[in-house]
Amino acid sequence: MMPSTNLRKRVLSGMRSTGKLHLGNYVGALDNWVRMQDEYECFFEVADWHALTTDYADTSRVKQNSLEVALDWLAAGLDPEKSVIFIQSHVPAHAELHLLFSMITPLGWLERVPTYKEQRENIKDKDLGTYGFLGYPVLQSADILIYKADVVPVGEDQVAHVELTREIARRFNGFYGQRGDVFPEPQSLLTPAPKLPGTDGRKMSKSYGNTILLTDPEPVVRQKLKTMVTDPARVRRSDPGNPDVCPVGDLHKIFSDRATMDKVNTGCRSAGIGCIECKSWAADALVQLLNPMQERREKFEENPRLAWDILEAGSERARKVAASTMDGVRGAMGMSLAYEPPAADDAK
Repeated sequence: MMPSTNLRKRVLSGMRSTGKLHLGNYVGALDNWVRMQDEYECFFEVADWHALTTDYADTSRVKQNSLEVALDWLAAGLDPEKSVIFIQSHVPAHAELHLLFSMITPLGWLERVPTYKEQRENIKDKDLGTYGFLGYPVLQSADILIYKADVVPVGEDQVAHVELTREIARRFNGFYGQRGDVFPEPQSLLTPAPKLPGTDGRKMSKSYGNTILLTDPEPVVRQKLKTMVTDPARVRRSDPGNPDVCPVGDLHKIFSDRATMDKVNTGCRSAGIGCIECKSWAADALVQLLNPMQERREKFEENPRLAWDILEAGSERARKVAASTMDGVRGAMGMSLAYEPPAADDAK
């Protein structure tokens, strides 16, 4: 696959190599990616280098975690016939473009990225005072621009990263785009995600230990739902509740059908149903969603090489596009790999 010549806009997105995915990953990104495949030319990367920005001290699980992410992607419906699915580190040109971008990116741009300060404040058990952590938005910009992506699907908290990418593209074009822009400026494609709480009521996150994994079997899903927090004002079974302030109610709004939602709203507000019954209905909806995914995943788990071959084939396709971009980048900078005789003025 060479750079796009069709009329579909190109998309680049990815996830870090953190292992098996949870419902928050599905609701926040993966479900949307599956739908985008028929409308956009999609590139989806397993971002193993990005995983090193915080987990650099122990890389023993990075490769297996990359495969686990890919298995969940394929199980959810990403199709290698429709999308380019690849591993970031298997396309070394990302690192070359990251290096070139790092030469022109002011430190102030990186220090003002909101997630940089946020993670430095919230992640206390790791030393994040590294060049790689400060510069990961530059690598992210290289990921996007090396495929000349038109749009990047993001939540509101990631818009700043796309804006930084646009600034880097603009700065590069200003320095080296004498014959026209080298890079397009990608647009954010806002993908509002519904509020998905974890089992403790906070945002679902592995760091909180409150997740429901896409691979959790039915008994595990039901057990996790049994312990999930509910409306704190509903102390006794006879107390009426409010699904709008209940984490289990939030699950129903995302995953349950209209008939179940009507039963939840009526029964909870009137104390006609208890929390145990309400949780069991939520579990029913989750099991209905997860079972088909888990069946698809099992086929790849029986022969993981099939999934790895898909990643390798996708990485080869990605390398061809990246190589074409880098030829243009080096040419624009006067650093092409081919010998070029000096211009007449230079020879004097």
